[in-house]
Amino acid sequence: MKQFHRPLLLCALLLAAGCANRPAVVPPSTPPPYATLSPEQAEDIAIHALGLVGVPYRYGGNTPEGGFDCSGLIGYVYRARMGAAPPRTVAQLAGFGQPTTIGELRAGDLVLFGGGRPTHAGIYVGGGRFVHAPSTGGDVRMDRLDGPYWSRQRVEVRRL
Repeated sequence: MKQFHRPLLLCALLLAAGCANRPAVVPPSTPPPYATLSPEQAEDIAIHALGLVGVPYRYGGNTPEGGFDCSGLIGYVYRARMGAAPPRTVAQLAGFGQPTTIGELRAGDLVLFGGGRPTHAGIYVGGGRFVHAPSTGGDVRMDRLDGPYWSRQRVEVRRL
């Protein structure tokens, strides 16, 4: 190859490599209007959460490949189904969306557990059950709100 062709070839390769990169994903400036989720969308969220049962727990985790903590699971499901995630921490989730009562629970609602400040959260899937990432060494699982442990916990419900 002639000496003067090398810089031209290098420029062409760099240009081609630059064109091959995917464009950056720009997050929306405001989250979607969760308060207007239809019952069908809320059901879709619940079904997606059920599909993640069995994924390992990992503190700080937010993907099926890397594992989930409770708020990471919620963020992943809402991002996948609605295009944007609610706040990342359980404490932040406690002030997000609209409060509702246990009697008004529907699939896709968030259930938050703990005293004055919630420390754990899950996604309600119907029939008195919710999906959550419980603790280190465990897996994402489905539990009952009226089960021996969870029925003794203070519960708060948020509809996003």
